[in-house]
Amino acid sequence: MRVRGWKAETGVFLGVAFVAAGAFGAVQPATGVPPEVVQLTQFGPAAGVLAVALLWRSRIRARLAGALPGRESPRASGAERAARPGVLLLLTAPLIIALAAGGYAWWSGGPVFTDPRTLEHSFALIAAAQLVGACGEEIGWRCLLQPMLAERFGPLAASVLVGVVWGVWHVGVFAQAPAYAAGFLTATVAMSVVLGLALERMRSGRLLLAGGFHALVNLGMLLFMDEESGAVAPMVLFGLACLVAAAPWVLRAVGRTSADTIDAARRSAL
Repeated sequence: MRVRGWKAETGVFLGVAFVAAGAFGAVQPATGVPPEVVQLTQFGPAAGVLAVALLWRSRIRARLAGALPGRESPRASGAERAARPGVLLLLTAPLIIALAAGGYAWWSGGPVFTDPRTLEHSFALIAAAQLVGACGEEIGWRCLLQPMLAERFGPLAASVLVGVVWGVWHVGVFAQAPAYAAGFLTATVAMSVVLGLALERMRSGRLLLAGGFHALVNLGMLLFMDEESGAVAPMVLFGLACLVAAAPWVLRAVGRTSADTIDAARRSAL
């Protein structure tokens, strides 16, 4: 019965997230909200979370545990607090942009930069709206779906699964060249791995951290890349940059798992 429960929750969440995103995108022109500021499709996952909350009210609080800021658990070790994976997560976003923009500058023969003052709307407004929109996505991907799948498949496998779903959810990408779509899917899976592993042991503030990372990447792409034109090279380079940035997180997780295994073996031997 428990297995059926999580499968049902996952199915409802994904179904509503996909349908709601399409509906929000269809009505956006009528709302007058400029898509350059925020795309209403980003709130599809939030609608999926709401549907799960209405159907399984008794479970949703546990499902979203740690999403909002709160007191740090006294059980967290001093080493974990000192490492501050949330800070490392937010620093990974500019690393990805630096790698992608640097690679694209080498490829194209010069840097690409969009002066924020030339944007049609205030950059401060865009930045704030991007954070809100990113949180509208991440409350579903990283605060509901990721922990739910991690309980069954482990954090790394769950991160990969969520990354694939996250990429496929951007259905418009598949209207582009195959290499463009492949680069985008590579990026979503790699970024999902970064987010999943970084947030794995976070006791609070998961939503703002995930949304902050997401928004920083979006803003960096806006200013330093031109992948929105449909050009293949910047998207492929972006995907490769995400892979490089994800590697230290994977190595860190593997090392931590090995250490935990050794500690468990030692305790059982005593």
